[in-house]
Amino acid sequence: MSAPGYSDAVPSPPGETAPARILLVDDRPENLLALEAILVSLGQTLVRASSGEAALKALLADDYAVILLDVQMPGMDGFETAAHIKRRERTKDIPIIFLTAINREPQHAFRGYSAGAVDYLAKPFDPWVLRAKVGVFVELYRKNRQLREQAALLAGQVAGLGDPEVVEDVARHVAEVEAHLDGDGDGVLNREGLVAAVAALRARVESLRSG
Repeated sequence: MSAPGYSDAVPSPPGETAPARILLVDDRPENLLALEAILVSLGQTLVRASSGEAALKALLADDYAVILLDVQMPGMDGFETAAHIKRRERTKDIPIIFLTAINREPQHAFRGYSAGAVDYLAKPFDPWVLRAKVGVFVELYRKNRQLREQAALLAGQVAGLGDPEVVEDVARHVAEVEAHLDGDGDGVLNREGLVAAVAALRARVESLRSG
């Protein structure tokens, strides 16, 4: 099993959050290089995996914003790799974009979506379209990560007050934030509800500070 490889990312401007990881899975080195050329301008960390097994190994070590997964690979193909990803609690919510050069028929796209893909692109694909799609998932990932960190920080600021009623109140707000981060059970994030929950948590902390 080959180890995943990391390519250079464009450094983030000062004050911005760390780059997100994007997992590129393809058994052909030239395809991985092409994907890197398309996506490097997003400024994220691009991680290469040359097989389904290597991709699963990479997913054990780090968190990822999105996975670009080739369908036709020797050994474990893209559909089987996706099935393993979706069975793992840690990785089941990572968006998967399938890339294929062999099958354009609707039934093959259906199989991709059934395996848990959020998109299914046939090669050759438009580089601008691919970059835009990946960019959307990266932005969602970074915003969600930022909101998680914000909620944890606010909860930590009041956790040491010692008042069980206060701690319980903050815990309730944190639970609301986590519920919105998890979506509505169908993988769709309730963005407006999430922002409202974080705002309510922040307001509660501020009221405790001024009280």
